[in-house]
Parts: sequence; C-alpha cells; structure tokens
Amino acid sequence: MPCPERKRRLAFPPVSKPAGQTEVARLKVASAGLTDVGRKRNHNEDSYLIDDELQLYVVADGMGGHAGGGTASRIAVETIDAELRKSREGNENPFASDARLEDSPLPEVIRAAVEKACVAIFNAAQDDPRLQGMGTTVISLLIKDDHAFFAHVGDSRAYLIRGDLIQQISEDHSLVNEQIKAGMITAEEAKHSRYKNIITRSVGFEEEVQVDVMGLISEPGDAFVLCSDGLANMMEDRELLELIRNTDLGQAPKKLVELANERGGDDNITVIVVKAHT
Repeated sequence: MPCPERKRRLAFPPVSKPAGQTEVARLKVASAGLTDVGRKRNHNEDSYLIDDELQLYVVADGMGGHAGGGTASRIAVETIDAELRKSREGNENPFASDARLEDSPLPEVIRAAVEKACVAIFNAAQDDPRLQGMGTTVISLLIKDDHAFFAHVGDSRAYLIRGDLIQQISEDHSLVNEQIKAGMITAEEAKHSRYKNIITRSVGFEEEVQVDVMGLISEPGDAFVLCSDGLANMMEDRELLELIRNTDLGQAPKKLVELANERGGDDNITVIVVKAHT
C-alpha cells in the first residue's frame, strides 16, 4: 500500500561521461503517472510503481485473464520495489557505491529483482489454478545520481527525451519486432499486423526469464517516459516528444491517456513521466 512518508506510490546504449568530468551530478527527479482501463477492456491488468524516495519507477502490463493479468503485474511491481529496498538496507548497500556507470552494482541488483518477480509470479500461478498461464511485461527505471538504469522484459517501453530528440531505450520483445529485424515486414506494416500483441518474453509465464538491462548518463532536463503498449501503439514518437515538451509534468500522463483514448483506447493505458533536474 502507499507509504506517503517515503514519497512512494504504488498502483495495482550506455552513454559515456565526457572526458575530464569527474564530479558526480546529484540530479533530482520529479514524476507523475497514471493508469486507465481504456475504451475496449472491462478491467485493467496494468500496474505501476512510483517510488520517488528510492527513485524507482516500474510499469507492468499483465496478461492471463481478469484475475491472472492484474495479479501478475501487481506481484511484479511489489516484488521489484521490495527487493531493491532489501538490497539498500543490507550490509553491502549497492546504492552507496560511487562507481562509474559501467562498474555500478545496481544493474545486477535490478536484474535480480525482476528475476525474483518472475519466480514469485510463477509460484503463485502453480498454487492457484485460476492464475495458470499468467505473466506480465516489465519496464523499470532506477535513477542514482546521474545514472539511469533500465530493466526490461516484454513490449512495454522506455523513452528518453533530451532536447529536440527522442529515443526508445528498450527493444520490444515481440513477434512483430523479430519480423522487422528479419526483414519480413516494415515498421509501418507492423503497426497493423494481427500479431502485434504477441510478445516473445514475459515475467512469470515460466520460472526463469532473460532480463535486458541498460544504463546511461542522465543530464538535467532529461525526461523519461515508461509506458505500456496501450499508449505506445497509439502515437508516434514525435507526438510523444512534442506533448512532453509542451505540457506540465503533472498534466502529461493525463494528456497522454486522453490522446490514446481518443484514438480508440484499444488496450489498458499506463504511463509514467520522470524528469531530471538539478
């Protein structure tokens, strides 16, 4: 459940530092998030986590039916948050490290947290026949000083917006993305493919999962967007860039959800926006 005293809210390619730069940038972050059932579904299987005190942000898009999908995504965000807090409170606190990006212990910590979530979801499904086959995507962001780390499974996405540029940080673990990489279809054809909702990796469907982990150096003014495919499938990257640049942080998630719903709201819609500042 939410813990206000911790500023914690829970709802069920590495970039090198410039040469000669040795001082660690103690960036602060501000965030806002929202989830919505959309226009076509009768229940919401997405969950998200905003933990401003830990500077941890997670979006999870569950699958497996009314009970299973929502349960899987909830277990994912709760487990990841709990595991990172446990690591920080342990004898060897990885958050105390001032190591360079490439030497930081935090990527392995967040990877292990997603793997723990995978086991927890899988075991819950074995214990309850109603939850058989459930799983979830996970896109997570952990910020420490000027380091931003991502752990990713599935087709929920992370974007970086820096100035006039937007870049998708995560790579979709989806059938259509595999077809694009193989040259079988174009990116435009993928938008209309009947297979666009089939993912090739998920957390909890099996007991183990391969987790992609990425890291980059963040700069003041950077904005990060984490979202489920219910938003990503409804807008172009340039539209996302313009909306984030021209909308107050507190209103950005609401505007994005409204836009996705105006365009059909075919799926549950979840988005978190995180901005870095000094």
